[in-house]
Amino acid sequence: MTTKYYTPKFKEKSFHCPHCGVYANQLWLIGKGQSFVNRNFNSIPDVYFSICHHCDKVSIWYKENLIEPNIGGVPLPNQDLSEEIKEDYLEARDILNKSPRGSAALLRLAIQKLCIEFGGKGKNLNQDIGELVKNELPPIVQQSLDYVRVVGNNAVHPGQIDLKDDKESAVRLFDLVNIIANIMITQPKEIEELYNILPEEQKKAIEKRDNKNSLS
Repeated sequence: MTTKYYTPKFKEKSFHCPHCGVYANQLWLIGKGQSFVNRNFNSIPDVYFSICHHCDKVSIWYKENLIEPNIGGVPLPNQDLSEEIKEDYLEARDILNKSPRGSAALLRLAIQKLCIEFGGKGKNLNQDIGELVKNELPPIVQQSLDYVRVVGNNAVHPGQIDLKDDKESAVRLFDLVNIIANIMITQPKEIEELYNILPEEQKKAIEKRDNKNSLS
């Protein structure tokens, strides 16, 4: 199930930690005149620290903006993504504020790799969508992929820079990667785990019913 992501915000009591990704309470310390982690900060104007109650890691804020880690306010990748795609996602996350266009290019590459995992060829997004629709691709995923295709102006290939990309369009791509992964990977995995809990005799009865229906 997809849960709402609470973007880290200055002086908020709770949000999704930019380090561990868990929704947790935050302890706030002001940089000016504070002794922090065995280091003395005698006078650092406009600097604050938030400490996650879940992982105890420290985030640094300057003039009300999160500067470390520099994640651009987007969630961690869906944990059911392949390691290769997660690496692309995390790299895109790291450079979002510095290079939104580069970030978006990496995310399009990640989406291309997802299409390959789902049975596409990964060469042409429009053709992949058509083939995947034939294999009963859920309509919401088809719409997500078509959004990526159309916003990319049909001419932007995965991994290439689109001069029209900005931070807002890149952030939408982060969301789409996780939405697609949730529908196509996480939800089926969770349902399979639930089904496997059923007693063997019940699963055999279901299999017998389905075989009977397929013959009729």
